[in-house]
Amino acid sequence: MVRATAADAQIRAFAVNAKELTETARAAHNTSPVVTAALGRLMTGALMMGGMLKGEKDILTLQIRGDGPVHGITATADASGHVKGYADNPQAMMPPNSAGKLDVGGVVGAGVLHVMKDMGLKEPYASTVTLQTGEIADDLTYYFAASEQVPSVVALGVLMNRDNTVRQAGGFIVQLMPFTSEEVISRLEEKLTKITSVTELLEAGKTPEELLESVLGEFGLEVTDKTPVSFLCDCSRERVEKVLLSLGEKDLGELVDEGKEVELHCHFCNKRYTFSAEEVERLMKAGNSR
Repeated sequence: MVRATAADAQIRAFAVNAKELTETARAAHNTSPVVTAALGRLMTGALMMGGMLKGEKDILTLQIRGDGPVHGITATADASGHVKGYADNPQAMMPPNSAGKLDVGGVVGAGVLHVMKDMGLKEPYASTVTLQTGEIADDLTYYFAASEQVPSVVALGVLMNRDNTVRQAGGFIVQLMPFTSEEVISRLEEKLTKITSVTELLEAGKTPEELLESVLGEFGLEVTDKTPVSFLCDCSRERVEKVLLSLGEKDLGELVDEGKEVELHCHFCNKRYTFSAEEVERLMKAGNSR
């Protein structure tokens, strides 16, 4: 992921190649092609918005709730280039749209976008906007305008191979600062009308820097930062043990009495954690002795 400024800092921009991490998510969740596209777009947007966070421990979560077959999609990113995400119905299917492309708007449907930023304060920042198209880039563009009053252009894309693996994934965000001149705004608007789709640019081999160069090259683009990005889930057996203990003594006691294995799985990476009845009993005793 790269961050950049242009037009003497009147414009700030982010771009990212998210192919590998989108493929990691697809493999972890066995998502259908259209859900892979939707999840990949949301994670790409979350990554770049995570790059806007100020604190190292700040966390951003994007959550879509729609009436389409996928029901919901969640992506969480930090300020260091890590993202994780999942879809409520990973195998949801949808016929191609009228342009013959993956119908992300159709699989998402009508609904809302929740944006949450946990910046270590008592209450996290939370904002909710109505989905404009369900295509995700349009919805994030609308969020920036409606909730943060920052005129922005968000472009996101995921291209699939015939074997349903991820061929390309990535995007860019271009934002205008409050002091941007009318001349720069009109030149940028004209330039953006000539830009082909993100996936076409990625398919042509363009790096994140070159993505921004194709949009902002004539505005004196200056890359200020580069960050490696990855799909990273921070779940662990210790964390899952705490979740198990939160069930309470009565429920845990019943599980122990039944003598069955308990299996918990992480929404974000699909990893499964198995506990024998003896382990559950041991956890209960350890929990009571604290």
